[in-house]
Amino acid sequence: MLRYLASRVLSVVPTLFVVSVVVFALQHMLPGDAATALAGDVLDPKIIAQIREEYHLDQPVVVQYGLWLGGVLHGDLGQSLRNHIGVTELIAQKLPATALLSAMAMAWALLIGVPAGIVAALRKGGWLDYAANVAGLAGLSVPPFWLGLMLILFISAKLGLLPASGYVSPLQDPKAALESLLMPSFVLGMSVAAVMMRHTRSAMLATMAADYIRTARAKGLYERLVVLRHGLRNALVPLITMAALQTGQLLAGAVLTEQVFTIPGFGRLIVDAVYTRDYAVVQGVVLVTACIYVTLNLAADVAYGVVDPRIRR
Repeated sequence: MLRYLASRVLSVVPTLFVVSVVVFALQHMLPGDAATALAGDVLDPKIIAQIREEYHLDQPVVVQYGLWLGGVLHGDLGQSLRNHIGVTELIAQKLPATALLSAMAMAWALLIGVPAGIVAALRKGGWLDYAANVAGLAGLSVPPFWLGLMLILFISAKLGLLPASGYVSPLQDPKAALESLLMPSFVLGMSVAAVMMRHTRSAMLATMAADYIRTARAKGLYERLVVLRHGLRNALVPLITMAALQTGQLLAGAVLTEQVFTIPGFGRLIVDAVYTRDYAVVQGVVLVTACIYVTLNLAADVAYGVVDPRIRR
C-alpha cells in the first residue's frame, strides 16, 4: 500500500507540469491582449509598451512560462496583473469560501444520495425505487441557477427564513455563515446527490446479489447487519471514487452558484481573471485546483485500504 501511494505521489509532478503547460499555452491562444486590457481606456502605445515590459509580456511565451515556473518553484505564484496583489494572497482570500461551500454541498449529496440509493436498491421495482429514480433525474436535469433563483424567491423573499445572498466567514459569525451557505450548498449539492444516488443504487444491486450476502442471510444475521456491514461496506469503493471526483468538480464548478448568491469565491475569481487576461491568476488557480484534485485522489486511495482490507494486501 505504501509503495503504491509513493508511486502515486511521484506521478503528481509530471501531471501538474503538463496541466500548467497546457493552460499557459491555451491562455495565450485566446483573442485579446493583456497589456491593452490593463491599459483600459488609455491607448497610448508608450504606456502599453511599458506594461508589456513590466510584466514580461514582450518576451516569447516560452520565456514567460519559464519565469512563472521559476517563481512557482520558489513558492511564488506571481502577481495579479489587474490589482497588483499576489496570486497566493488572492487564492487565500477566495478559496475558503468555495471550499466550505463545496464541503457543505458534498454533505447534502451524501446525506440525500446514499440513503436514497440504498432504499432504491433494496426496493428494486417498487414505488420507492421509482420515486428515487425520478428525483435523481430531476436533480440532474434542473439547472442550478434556476433552482437557486426559486429558493431565493420562496425561502428568502416570501418566507424571510434565510439571506438571499452574501457570505459571512465562520470566524466572524458561525451562525450567520451557516445561514448564508445553506441555500447555495443545497443548490450545488443536488446534482451531485442525484449522481451519488444512481451510483449507490447500482453498487448496492451488484453487491446484494453476491453469494456472501446469501450466506450471511442463511446464517440468520439481522437484515440491517447484512445491508450495512456486508452490503454497503463492499459497495463503498466505487462510491469513494465518485465522491472524490465530485468534490473536485464542486470546487471547479461553483461558478454559477457563486454568481447567483453573490459569494466571493474561487469561481468568480477565475472568471474575472479570464475576462481581464490576468494570466498569473488563471495559472495559479488552475494549479491549485489540480493540486486539490490530486490530493482528493490520494485520499480516495487511502480510503480504499480502510474500507477493503484486500486492497491493503
